[in-house]
Amino acid sequence: MSLKFGTSGLRGLSVDLEGPATALYATAFARHLMGSGIAHPGDEILVGRDFRSSSPAVSAIAIAALRKAGLEPRDCGTLPTPALALLGLERGAASLMVTGSHIPADRNGIKFYRPDGEIDKADEAAINAAAEALRSEGTVFDVAQETAPDGHEAAMALYGERNRTLLPEGGLSGLRIGVYQHSTVARDLFVAVLAHHGADVVALGRSETFIPVDTEAVSPETIALLQGWAAEHGLDAIVSADGDGDRPLVTDETGTPVRGDLIGLIASRFLGAAVVATPVTSNSGIEAAIDGRVLRTRVGSPFVIAAMNEAVAAGETAVVGFEANGGTLTATPFTVNGRTLTPLPTRDSLMPVLAVLALAQSRQQPLSAIAAGFSLPAAASDRLENFPVETSAALMTALRNGADTLATFLAPIGVPASVSDIDGLRVT
Repeated sequence: MSLKFGTSGLRGLSVDLEGPATALYATAFARHLMGSGIAHPGDEILVGRDFRSSSPAVSAIAIAALRKAGLEPRDCGTLPTPALALLGLERGAASLMVTGSHIPADRNGIKFYRPDGEIDKADEAAINAAAEALRSEGTVFDVAQETAPDGHEAAMALYGERNRTLLPEGGLSGLRIGVYQHSTVARDLFVAVLAHHGADVVALGRSETFIPVDTEAVSPETIALLQGWAAEHGLDAIVSADGDGDRPLVTDETGTPVRGDLIGLIASRFLGAAVVATPVTSNSGIEAAIDGRVLRTRVGSPFVIAAMNEAVAAGETAVVGFEANGGTLTATPFTVNGRTLTPLPTRDSLMPVLAVLALAQSRQQPLSAIAAGFSLPAAASDRLENFPVETSAALMTALRNGADTLATFLAPIGVPASVSDIDGLRVT
């Protein structure tokens, strides 16, 4: 079976998820929730999904399994992951999102949420253990599909209102913004919210076939499409999100994507963050650009959330997290536009998009100039193809075990000034 937990949720081949595997993991999640006292028999649990073709079947299988396990599912339909999580937080209900995010359509996944937000690595281990116990018990799972009462309208209304109150009236007036709709579940909400804030909105590229848009590593083909639209329509920016609407995409006036960690940085400053948790893969200039403390983490939203939770437990306020893809999380309340923005400890795409556009509107500057003005260190990333794992493992062991070996290896580049091993060996 292809399923395994990655940096955010369970992922695998769609053909596996459309079978007993979904029932197994949904049951394991329910067993974990009730076994640990997080939920009780008869409690509501929310289920959402993205637009990929396998998601309706996977969602229906999960609903049937959760009901059989003793919980009461509510079908929230196709909606952004942060909208589902927000409703769960308000109702004190666990939730399950069927999505493969930005990966190809022949794959899918499941994200799990406790009533207080996204699960952590300990929860992942517990769900895996429950799944293994179910297997060892010889439990047989079928692929029964069921429906559930509708929760879509409530979730979308709550999430929409959260974003409609973020900016002053007319906060985006004068901006002409394209929305690359493709197949993201956030596509219609983006148009509605931007128009509410006074932007002149141009809807672009809507597709009824799932398109796996990776907002963190935007393909050359997608960039060419965005740049063509920017010129054709005279746009100040183009915005979008990935399949489940939790990772933002923002381009400047030329259609060139703004880097995700800069989006997260702008969102953190928009909120007035005092503590920011972000992975080691975010730009090394973040510390100098934040008026507060920066906590570096391993890659993945569970690690960002864990760092935020530690800060809150230590009595910190104004705690924010963001990933290198720009998805922004909040662990504490913030006062924005005279209203309280409640914590949403899962990646959000719409708030950081609004923060970037509001900055452009307030400064009356093109986004290319704003991005250049942050003067973040130049960064590029790539990977070595066809490099055997055994060879790389031996190399990394040697580099970790001896300062002289590391210095010799890097001598053609420079002299090591500092070394970090938070998530892979990193040398400055």
